[in-house]
Amino acid sequence: MKLFVYHTPESTPTDSLPECAIAVDVLRATTTIATALHAGAEAVQAFSDIQKLMETSEQWPAESRLRFGERGGAKVEGCDLGNSPLACTREVVQGKRIFMSTTNGTRALERIQGAQTVLTGALINRQAVVKYLMSHQPKSIWIVGSGWEGSYSLEDTVCAGAIADSLLSQFSLSSPISEVNDEVLAAIALYRQWQDQLVDLLQQSSHGKRLLGLSNVKGGADIDYCAELDTVNSLPIQTEPGVLTAHSTLC
Repeated sequence: MKLFVYHTPESTPTDSLPECAIAVDVLRATTTIATALHAGAEAVQAFSDIQKLMETSEQWPAESRLRFGERGGAKVEGCDLGNSPLACTREVVQGKRIFMSTTNGTRALERIQGAQTVLTGALINRQAVVKYLMSHQPKSIWIVGSGWEGSYSLEDTVCAGAIADSLLSQFSLSSPISEVNDEVLAAIALYRQWQDQLVDLLQQSSHGKRLLGLSNVKGGADIDYCAELDTVNSLPIQTEPGVLTAHSTLC
């Protein structure tokens, strides 16, 4: 098994894809996806282009869909909701198809959607991701951070480190992981340094500060929730390009 971390979609190799790819956008897309599916959403369909989202969602009955649109941390005009996981209550999302476009996370999903298996990971569902990887043991794994508009992000890297640290520690006896890149080691070091202060780390990150500065977004509450570790037993898995549902054995 080979394990690689890439900080942004743009930093991934352009000539190959892994057997299993995991998109990470802690603040907030992949946290929101895991929360929505855990609360009973039928599926989450991701788009990098907001106009494409609008056109595709029109094909669904209004009562069976929700449009989640976010740019720069704020809700996109014409969408039902922005990108807050706290909005994904059972009363709001149960049975609905969520059509979602965000600044960063949906771009990461688009980059890896051709992989044999595509998952989304966040701090809240870290162990669900690890459990899947331990059970299936794919030959190659990419953990792809979404970053912020093409640049590095602390929150996605610490989540990649949390996944890698748990995976490597649970495989310590059998050692099926034969190769890691330097980014894996750096992500693990970041996670071990901050694992007891994840809220503080997310608040200090550039995107955390951006959320806290938005008057119309409950950024502080979102950060507190996004920093929780292993609280949601939901594993979003791609069933067709861009469409994620909850993995059946974990729900």
